[in-house]
Amino acid sequence: MTTTEKHTANFGVAWEQAYGYCQAVKVKDTIYISGQLSHDDEGKLIAPAALDEHGRPRDFDNMAAQMRQTYRNAAVLLARFGATLDHVVEETLYVLDVDAAFKAAGAVRKEAYGSEQPAVASNLIGIARLAFPDQLIEITLRAVVPD
Repeated sequence: MTTTEKHTANFGVAWEQAYGYCQAVKVKDTIYISGQLSHDDEGKLIAPAALDEHGRPRDFDNMAAQMRQTYRNAAVLLARFGATLDHVVEETLYVLDVDAAFKAAGAVRKEAYGSEQPAVASNLIGIARLAFPDQLIEITLRAVVPD
């Protein structure tokens, strides 16, 4: 039985160890980026949503700010493998509010990818909940680089 050679990358944030996963895994010419969120270097959420009395987001005004930081974090991981967002071929955005995400995504994605029409297959999926109550978005990516 042969094993697949894997190269991994992490940020060193608490939930990597607690949950038991890698932020990114490279196998051959493909980089798989785990669900990214808008945290800083210490793992503190950037632009957290204000919560209501039930611990749910009161509004989705911080969607663009969270999305922007999430792409920055993904770019950091890609760079560890010598790649950039230009190497991304597919992304999936998991969001609590599809309308807010759709409104923010056009400008933020064009900015992140540096193109008016990024050559990226994209999925936008509305979900009921994410890992942290004040989190509005999580993005997974797949990138292909020359081996």
